[in-house]
Amino acid sequence: MVRIRLARGGAKKRPFYQIIVTDNHQARDGRFIERVGFFNPLATGQAVDLRLNMDRILYWINHGAKMSERLYALIKSAKNKSQYSSAG
Repeated sequence: MVRIRLARGGAKKRPFYQIIVTDNHQARDGRFIERVGFFNPLATGQAVDLRLNMDRILYWINHGAKMSERLYALIKSAKNKSQYSSAG
């Protein structure tokens, strides 16, 4: 089964996550099919904390990929932020 999930990168105590499409049998930071975004939980100032290629994410979901719970929460919060910022 294909999964869309986070792969950890970055240095010790400074995490940086790639949002990847991978087979669920691969290791967390192992081989992947496609990179569809990134998440930087320590972003400050003008730094981008989340970037998603929603076209590709929707493509993979339509082809049977499942999202991890954490990624689902990130997308949901990003959607709420964008709606909030456009309304205000």
